[in-house]
This record gives sequence, structure tokens and C-alpha cells, in this order.
Amino acid sequence: MPAESRSAVDKALDLVEAVAGADRPPRLTDLAEEVGLHRATAYRVLVDLVRRGWVLRAGDRYLPGTAVLRLSSSAARNSLGALARPVLDALSERTGMMVNLQVPEADRSRVIEVVRPDRLAMISRLLGEALPVHRFAGPLALVAALEPAERAAYLRVAEAEGHPLDGPEGLLADIERTRRTGFAVEYGRNEQPVASLGRAVVPRPGAPVCAVTVVGLSAEFDDHRLAALQEAVREATDELTGLLAGPPSTAAASEPASASEQPPSAPPSTAAAAAASTSRSPSPSTSPPPPASAASPRSEGPA
Repeated sequence: MPAESRSAVDKALDLVEAVAGADRPPRLTDLAEEVGLHRATAYRVLVDLVRRGWVLRAGDRYLPGTAVLRLSSSAARNSLGALARPVLDALSERTGMMVNLQVPEADRSRVIEVVRPDRLAMISRLLGEALPVHRFAGPLALVAALEPAERAAYLRVAEAEGHPLDGPEGLLADIERTRRTGFAVEYGRNEQPVASLGRAVVPRPGAPVCAVTVVGLSAEFDDHRLAALQEAVREATDELTGLLAGPPSTAAASEPASASEQPPSAPPSTAAAAAASTSRSPSPSTSPPPPASAASPRSEGPA
């Protein structure tokens, strides 16, 4: 980004990121060159960052400050990965599959949390890796949840790697199928014999926050077991959506609505139908698939 188009916040964050990402504590000249600022401008911004604790000055070099360290510690406790970990653990236990959590980036998705059972140790965890939409279920679920105008950068990555966009086997058909069903499924696109199933967490339409994916051997994703896996993933993503929304406001929950705000009573038949639907037992098809009995060759598996 050209220096003249950057705000004061951009300049400050560029310098904090440059200090935090340096292999060894950089000097002022190094930082100014790294972020594309005039040396005097970089110095003025660094003075404020040092004062606020975001950067620590040691002689003529700069290190991450205490504010960065406090934020990192807080983020580790309150991050999306920490919030989702119990949900991922429960999903892995229920299905016997590897489970991961991904977040959208500019043109791919990034794996930020992984739970892998011992029986699937031959499948790569891919933790921290950025995954393209045409090879993995996680980014496919995320892209399908975006507004069409927001998908272009993801599609360009697929095009650059020679993956077709049009036709029945093209990426656009995959995206439409995923948008319609709510689930992304892929078989061996990254590595045989591994398959994956993903669903996006979308608290607000058009703005997916993350995707939950189960990964295992392709044989465990047959038609008979796929419905059970989809139900398990649906429940996990719904639970995570609820966690992201947070508990309802105490004031809102305790304050009765005025007479004009009270919703009309449902007809008896409607109320009875609603009560019946909430009391149904889970379908037997939601039982988890049995674990695979055969070992797989080492594979850089999908997510």
C-alpha cells in the first residue's frame, strides 16, 4: 500500500507487525524500509507505540512490547479456536474423524485448530496452512456462504491452477451444490484415499466466520454414513453459532413485552405440531460411523 494512502492506524499496525515478525530485533532504518515509510515518519509513529507499550525500544533496536504480549495471552484464552475446541473434541469423539476449524482469508481458508484421533495419524493435520477452494471442503463451504461478488479472489486461485470453473464438474457447480445443500463434500481432490465434509458457521447471511470440517478415509464417506456425518456436523456448527452469538441479554430476557409487542397466539393445531416436532427422538441414521479397520498409506489429507 502506498505510504500516502495509508492512515495513521495503518502505519502503526504495519510497524507493530514488522517488529513482531522480524527474525531479530530490527533498527529504525530496517523498519522504515520494511513498511515503506520515510524514516522520520516511522520514528514518530514508533515513539507513540513505545509510549503505549506496543513496542519496546532497546538501544537502537525494537522488540514487541508488553501490550502485544498481554494481547497475545488474552487472545490465546478467548480466541475462536479456544471457544470452538470443546465442540471440535465432541464432534471428533462422536464421529471418530479428524476435525478441523478454518477461517476465511483473502483467497483461501486457514486451518486454525485440529483434533486428530490416533487412528488417523497417517493424515496430515494441515494446521496453520492456507487451503484453496477447489481442493478442500472447508474453503468450499466458506466460499459458498459468501455473496457471489465476494468469491472472485478464491476463483482466481482455482483458475491459476488449471481447475475448471464451468461445466458439471466445474467449481461453480460445486459452489452452487454446496450453497443449496449447506454441505461441502470432496473425495480425494487433495490426496487419495482421503475425503472431507465441511459446513460454514454463518451468524449473518453472506458473512461466514469459520467452517467446521470432518476428515477421514473415503470409504467412511459412503452414502450410508454420509447422512449421519452431515447431521453431526450440522449440530456442531449450530452449537458454535450459538456460542458466537453469546447468551441473551438478561434485561431483554427478564423484561416482559408490552401488550402491543406480544406475538399472536398460534392456533391450537400449529402449537400442537410445534410441540410434537420438538419432542421427536433423533433419527437412528444419526449414529456415528464405525471406525475404519484398515490403515491407510500416509497422506497429506484434505480439510
